[in-house]
Amino acid sequence: MIMNTIFEKAALIRLVVFDVDGVLTDGSIYLGSDGEEYKAFHAHDGLGITMLQSTGVDIAIITARTSTVVTHRMASLGIEHVLQGRTDKLTAFKELNKKLQLNYQQVAYVGDDLIDVPVMLQVGLAIAVANANALTVKHAHWQTQASGGQGAAREVCEFIMQAQGTWSEQISRYGIK
Repeated sequence: MIMNTIFEKAALIRLVVFDVDGVLTDGSIYLGSDGEEYKAFHAHDGLGITMLQSTGVDIAIITARTSTVVTHRMASLGIEHVLQGRTDKLTAFKELNKKLQLNYQQVAYVGDDLIDVPVMLQVGLAIAVANANALTVKHAHWQTQASGGQGAAREVCEFIMQAQGTWSEQISRYGIK
């Protein structure tokens, strides 16, 4: 798909839905001897999400796993739409969208594996991270250059802000012109 078309799709986005494992993390799941789960999130992704939210674009999480680590991280980012333990991501997405009453063209979804494809086939802007499964990439409108957990979410957020003309305002908060 040509970049102008993708940029036009990004200009319409009012909600970005992220998968967690493999998108907001590198996909590694660390388990302590006590069964406690650990994940690493990239700080750049967090700032990108926070900046995008401040422009009025909403953020949601749909993940197949359930983790208190995810609960804590999403709360720290002010993300209120956190759907965990949802292996049927399409049903979860439809429930979320019914609540938010958005046109599917106003939604972007960022995924990395086959479980994400059913939602990606529905949304206005389907995005695969750089290290996504090949079949997942095949169904994406766009693929990030950064891998999951390594700045891919930040790349998505910046791209949407650039498409919506809000990027300059966001970086000006840091004295950047």
